[in-house]
Amino acid sequence: MRTFDYLRADTVATAGAEAAQPETRLLAGGTTLLDLMKLNVERPARVVDITRIAGLDGIAVSANAIRIGALAKMSKVADHADIKTAAPALSESLWRAASAQLRNMASIGGNLMQRTRCMYFRDPGAYPNCNKRTPGSGCAAMNGVNRNHAVLGTSDACIAIYPGDFAVALVAFDAKVIVQGASLPRERSIPVDDFFLLPGQTPHLETRLAPGEMIVGIEVPRSAALQRSHYLKVRDRASYEFAAASAAVGLAMEPDGKTIRDVRIAVGGVATKPWRLRAVEAALKGKTLDEATLRAAAAATAEGAKSSGHNAFKIDLAPKVVARALMMVGGVA
Repeated sequence: MRTFDYLRADTVATAGAEAAQPETRLLAGGTTLLDLMKLNVERPARVVDITRIAGLDGIAVSANAIRIGALAKMSKVADHADIKTAAPALSESLWRAASAQLRNMASIGGNLMQRTRCMYFRDPGAYPNCNKRTPGSGCAAMNGVNRNHAVLGTSDACIAIYPGDFAVALVAFDAKVIVQGASLPRERSIPVDDFFLLPGQTPHLETRLAPGEMIVGIEVPRSAALQRSHYLKVRDRASYEFAAASAAVGLAMEPDGKTIRDVRIAVGGVATKPWRLRAVEAALKGKTLDEATLRAAAAATAEGAKSSGHNAFKIDLAPKVVARALMMVGGVA
């Protein structure tokens, strides 16, 4: 680990001013940053502790929206009674994401900013060729062991998967990231679906955060589909594992109880960013809720997918996970 300077910020403006300096990283729960520093993937010269900034750990559930502060702990959000009622998929995506110890440490803002678990990215000593870590150096995963890599949103420069669960649920329900910084006295909001960038030829650029900006909160509009939602995570082992494929889904029905009025779907574990399935949603709106209809629409989940060899199974698995999640939330499973 590189020797670094430690600073503590007590306001968003101070944190933003410090974060705008070269080779600087923000520290909240530290469950990702410190791990990557130990691996020599992240090598900041300065670390700015933002945990003492007041007012960034609140949770507010109103009639129209849910507002979650960036410093709220994953466990606190997952266990919040109003969120469990108004947004089951948000709660489920958090408590399924990690061990209790990690959930008690990790912040919501840090959870969104976590970096890929690609083993080639995380081992610079053995694999110097990683475009996400060192632009232009190549991608060792392309011809390596890539079972846990992406099949959607990939490029010839990177197939690293986005590892998170919470962001998948946020994308499904039109959430926004609220950011602020030293040069941004007022908050600005970015749809979570736009916040994460596709790798293209610049996989080292992962989000739309500008220098000196930091996440201060998340805002999720309340909806009938969010209230009737579910997060399904399929993995190689029963708990504390990253998704082989996951789906955040929500349904709202017409008064007849049979016709789908609204549906929201996003998938994780298969793409380079949280992946919204708008075409599948469009195919289901106005249709009768039954197993055949759900499976037929879900078949388009992996449209445009590209395997790199070992990860080909995800192309078959993802539509099944989406269909199963929809059947579970629709009561037809």
